[in-house]
Amino acid sequence: MADRDLRTEQELATIRIWLIETYGIEASLSPLQGEHDLNYRVSAADGQEYLLKLHAAGDADELEMQIAVLEHIAAKDSGLPISRTFRDRSGGVTSKIELRGPRTARLLAWLPGDIWAKAPLRHMASAESLGRLLAGLDRGLEDFSHAGAKRLYAWDIGRADMHACHVELIDGADKREAVQAILEHFSSTVLPRLASCPKQVIHNDANDYNVLLDKDGVVSGLLDFGDMVETWRVIEIAVASAYALIGSPDPVGTVAALAGAYHQVNLLSEAEVELVFDLVKTRYAVSMCMAAKQIRDNPENTYLLVSQEDVWRELNRLQGENRAIAIARIRDACGFAPIPHAAAVVRWLEKNAHDFAPIVRPSVKKPKVTVCDFSAAGPEAARWSSLDAAEAEARIMAQIASEGAAFGIGLYGEDRGIYQGDAYETAIEGARRSVHLGVDIFAPAGEPVSAPFAGKVAYIHDDAVAFGFGPTVLLEHEVEGGLRFWTLYGHLSRNSVAKLAKGQAIAKGEVFAAFGSADENGNWAPHLHFQIVTDHLGLAGQMHGVGVRDQWQVWREVSPDPSVVLGLSVPVSVIVPRDKAFLVRERHRRIGRSLSIAYSATPLKIVGGEGAYLIDEDGTRWLDMVNNVCHVGHCHPRVVKAAQAQMQRLNTNSRYLHDSLVEYSRRLAAQFPDPLNVCFFVNSGSEANDLAIRLARAYTGNRDIITVDHAYHGHLSSLIDVSPYKFAGKGGEGQALHVKVAEMPDLYRGRYRYGDADAGRKYAEDVRSQVAVLAADGRRPALFFSEGILGTGGQLSLPERYLREAYAHVRAAGGLCLADEVQVGFGRVGSHMWAHELQGVVPDIVTMGKPIGNGHPMAAVVTTEAIAASFANGMEYFNTFGGNPVSAEIGLAVLDVIRDERLMNHCRVVGDRLMDGARTLAGKHAIIGDVRGHGLFNGIELVRNRETLEPAARELDFVIAEMKRKHRILLSSEGPHHNVLKVKPPAPFSAEDCDRFLDALDDTLQRLSV
Repeated sequence: MADRDLRTEQELATIRIWLIETYGIEASLSPLQGEHDLNYRVSAADGQEYLLKLHAAGDADELEMQIAVLEHIAAKDSGLPISRTFRDRSGGVTSKIELRGPRTARLLAWLPGDIWAKAPLRHMASAESLGRLLAGLDRGLEDFSHAGAKRLYAWDIGRADMHACHVELIDGADKREAVQAILEHFSSTVLPRLASCPKQVIHNDANDYNVLLDKDGVVSGLLDFGDMVETWRVIEIAVASAYALIGSPDPVGTVAALAGAYHQVNLLSEAEVELVFDLVKTRYAVSMCMAAKQIRDNPENTYLLVSQEDVWRELNRLQGENRAIAIARIRDACGFAPIPHAAAVVRWLEKNAHDFAPIVRPSVKKPKVTVCDFSAAGPEAARWSSLDAAEAEARIMAQIASEGAAFGIGLYGEDRGIYQGDAYETAIEGARRSVHLGVDIFAPAGEPVSAPFAGKVAYIHDDAVAFGFGPTVLLEHEVEGGLRFWTLYGHLSRNSVAKLAKGQAIAKGEVFAAFGSADENGNWAPHLHFQIVTDHLGLAGQMHGVGVRDQWQVWREVSPDPSVVLGLSVPVSVIVPRDKAFLVRERHRRIGRSLSIAYSATPLKIVGGEGAYLIDEDGTRWLDMVNNVCHVGHCHPRVVKAAQAQMQRLNTNSRYLHDSLVEYSRRLAAQFPDPLNVCFFVNSGSEANDLAIRLARAYTGNRDIITVDHAYHGHLSSLIDVSPYKFAGKGGEGQALHVKVAEMPDLYRGRYRYGDADAGRKYAEDVRSQVAVLAADGRRPALFFSEGILGTGGQLSLPERYLREAYAHVRAAGGLCLADEVQVGFGRVGSHMWAHELQGVVPDIVTMGKPIGNGHPMAAVVTTEAIAASFANGMEYFNTFGGNPVSAEIGLAVLDVIRDERLMNHCRVVGDRLMDGARTLAGKHAIIGDVRGHGLFNGIELVRNRETLEPAARELDFVIAEMKRKHRILLSSEGPHHNVLKVKPPAPFSAEDCDRFLDALDDTLQRLSV
């Protein structure tokens, strides 16, 4: 051992001298593992680290290929975490060194992280990050070609058929049988389908010793390009998945995560996606064949035996998975329909539903149906399995009888994992199945069962031995275009099924079975389990009746909602709640990534609201300080009741006469002085502002708009044009020719500041300047846009007389003036109903939205009779939903609550308390630069230096995150520099809530300064 250590030290000394001479690097060295090459970690004196590889004499093409690929990737995508090659003093990418014989040396960039095999990992997140890396790498390699990659390589699983001769070398009949079956399936099914898939050079060895992870389990590097080969691209995913799933609690989920992430970066075809699962198993089969061959050639290498334990264990786990479900899950992860023809089945059912025969024919002509509550979450949830047959039947039948119903319904999508007992607690395909895939129809034993449409008996199965259930029948249906699907009928009478034969034709409406009794159905109350099946997953008559909650998007395509067949007057399905990760993925896929998610790093799943609080899926209450939409409080009972009552009576458009619409327009107009007395009703603040532009152009005959810098007035195209916050920001198209932008009147960091009594007039001078610019071009303004308090500008209170002066300049040029009250209206400012009243002005047009309906989509424009008359030019104005009776009743209820609960005064009192408290904190924490606002519309601006006003945006991000994490308070940022803490809670925000916020802010700022 001493001689060996001495030799190592001598070698290290030789390398250190060589490094100085060849690269000019003085460094310490740490030997690393390597199968063929000598590898060292090089720690240079200047702190930089490298990887030194000393290649033994061998395949020159292979080494040259590794060198070429790194150069290629460096040129194509320098952001990939792949080693970069450093050139020696002569400019070469390789050098020569004598160490245990002649060697070729390469110096590479050191990649941080721990190897996957030894790093703390999060299987799904780690797999996703690996998928994205490999996708980026393969995109970069699409046009890479090299002679060294065109080799016939034993580790190319695209050539798995060449290993058939090694199967007999594998120890163990069960292993040989499994590997033989996989290789035969590869040759007969996989290889022919691969022929249509794209080929290219791939890395081919993203194993758990070649992948590096950072402390968060995210891939930080990929090593060793020695296994590169030109083959089918999809093999890259299969090889990586074979290692990524080792030890994962959900191996198929890990494969799906990796493939899905790959697909996001580098699109896969459906054919490729469907081959991934089989190719992962093929990789394991090849590994076992290769190991058997190597052990035969090198029997003393016991390490190979140990490593194969992992391979056989993981292959066994994959063999236990249902192949059809595995492929469906991988398809889903890549954005393809899990069951390709499922949508066509549903469309056929919906198209032909009018012609279906009833499955159960109740004795009364117009049967009533009662929905049986099986939800384990409900307060009356029943554990029917704990009852004996007579009691269970009596319980359900009593429920049916009490409703005067002919039969009862157990819902599709319900969680059945608790009440149905041990049989449904078992793990099938590695996951617990609990969500009901069919509808249960409860009726007395012997009730006839009919076929809703023609078919034939495909499978008959009796669960008497396994679970004590009655027989199950699957009818097969082949409809137009060769489309096939099945319907499943469970818990039948044995006597009724005894007459059936496989292949027997069943006509539409034909009675072919009957409800089984409790004693032949596990002592359950007599009922029929009815289920649509688009793919019986190879299970035939043993098709599952419950699916996996976390895989619901797949299982609901395997067995779609049966409502379409039953056509009942009651809901027979429920929405299956899903976890946040799934909801984020589905939002991105179905709704689009442009719709942002609050707290995207740790999003909230909100399921309820009350007053100033939101309630998440776990029952945690979050103090909501940013939702001015639910102005009178989340789910205010009075508003909810008004909506429900009117919905039960009528909801239609405003072309019909209705008292509520006229009463609401009277009540709303009464909130404004004359001459603002005509109302237009729309659905959103954006629609209101768009209509205001049309009104102004009709009245003035002008087209140009003046807006305030950094303002936001809505998402319609016309409003993006007048919203500098959007058109001058990321993705914006710049200022339109018909728009002029006035200087933002910022008293804290603008040209004219606090203490300047004339600041309002001075800022309004820029409005006059914009009018002059238009005049110089022979144009005049149609409309001047401004909020009473600037929201996106940073919750800025306007300087005294700003609007008075600005309005005068615009009106002198023939333009109209608009007050945008979408954010700040309805008493939020405390002293007045509308924020523009703080300036002592009367606008020509006022727009409202958000708080007007307390979360219901409604908005309004109020203007003068003269302006409204100019708009009546012969073109009818109509809004389908604007002013409907339900919206009118909701609007009236909101006004009533503001009045009766004295919310305007409440906003003033609590708002003063909040701003006084925030100013006290400013005396304690220098990072608070400014506190401003009115009532409960406030801004707290954070700065790093009160003299230079350097924005503290990163610090505000910390504050917002910590207020959420530690104190369960929801806040947001605002302002051009994203350094203003935005405060605009629901109006019921209490004094106690205020004090809680101030204490939490004090605590957070204290920790920020440590």
